Amino acid sequence: MSAPFSKLPSAANISPSRFRIAIPDEQLSEFRTLLKLSKIGPQTYENTQEDRRFGVTHEWISARKEEWLTGFDWRAVEARANSFPQYTTEIEGLTIHFAALFSEKPGAVPVVLLHGWPGSYFEFLPLLQLLRDEFSPTTLPYHLIVPSLPGYVFSSGPPLDKNWTNTDTARVIDQLMQNLGLGSGYVAQGGDIGSRISRLLSLNYESCKAVHLNFGPLPTRPDGVSDEGLSNIEKRGLERWKTFLQSGRAYAEEQSTRPATIGHVLSSSPLALLAWLGEKYLEWPDAPFSSQTILELVSLYWLTDTYPRAIYPYRENTLSPRDVVASLTTDFYIHKPLGFSYFPKELLPVPRSWIAKTGNLVYFREHTEGGHFAALERPREIKEDLAEFISQVWPDIVSR
Repeated sequence: MSAPFSKLPSAANISPSRFRIAIPDEQLSEFRTLLKLSKIGPQTYENTQEDRRFGVTHEWISARKEEWLTGFDWRAVEARANSFPQYTTEIEGLTIHFAALFSEKPGAVPVVLLHGWPGSYFEFLPLLQLLRDEFSPTTLPYHLIVPSLPGYVFSSGPPLDKNWTNTDTARVIDQLMQNLGLGSGYVAQGGDIGSRISRLLSLNYESCKAVHLNFGPLPTRPDGVSDEGLSNIEKRGLERWKTFLQSGRAYAEEQSTRPATIGHVLSSSPLALLAWLGEKYLEWPDAPFSSQTILELVSLYWLTDTYPRAIYPYRENTLSPRDVVASLTTDFYIHKPLGFSYFPKELLPVPRSWIAKTGNLVYFREHTEGGHFAALERPREIKEDLAEFISQVWPDIVSR
């Protein structure tokens, strides 16, 4: 007898393997040894500034190292993640991992949920939990598919003998959705890199019927848009974007131009990886993540060698600000229904009038709290926005 929410649709043309996280004891022992031997650098003026304007502090990294060694239980993290159905399947020679809640309700809407960097499918587990608590397999109105993008956690890394781009990733995600036999189309939802993949799905695949985003990286105001009439929240968002451009994006330059080098550096020490990723988990949400959440997310990256395999999308980030705006408002304009959830502490909180220049915006919700990792920070809001968007657009899509 299958576990709840794990019954694949009868039309599926694949039989994915069930998957459970089980990091070997030897690997956990190696991790603890490396962590214990990792040296913390000396105190400096910069790393003793409590406001973290120069990065994570000496005090923070020292405390997190001790907590990682003495107060962190990876097996408990595994158990929680393994409570959700997970699978692997082969596409184009890659192993693709995904979590899923399959509905047994006729007409359930297929939804693919796409993470970004430095995220993972873990971001969507709170959302899956909310829906699992609210519905039974026979009443769940959606099929929810949460892939690990190629290179991330339990999915294979991109090929070694050729370049790999977001377009390639979108092709694999669409193939996954087709192989699962969920119906004639699906909705894509994404933030960060997931928003780019969602946009490419809408452009290149008829099966992607609508897109919901919570990230819209327009670095400058599009032509034909006035900043008059912006809400106070939107105005503060643009100031946040300006601050990020001035002092927060050095990591992206390194990952864009020297991914091989930084990949070696951060694969050598779990403490180094903690500093690099921990900074983002402190600064990018509306409020810093708890130390336990940060250690969970960094441990997942470390134990799966994700970091060097997952930063390939940054090599595509070489366009000038005006080129980005031109591409998103022309070549990458979403003609299908577009929904957008605005969170004020996003890195690039783009006003509604700007987003409307990048697609057929039919749904927009402005929130007063929430940051870059919206699905992890505000899962209830994402759930409600996605439900409203789907209820608005899907009846028309299926009636065509």
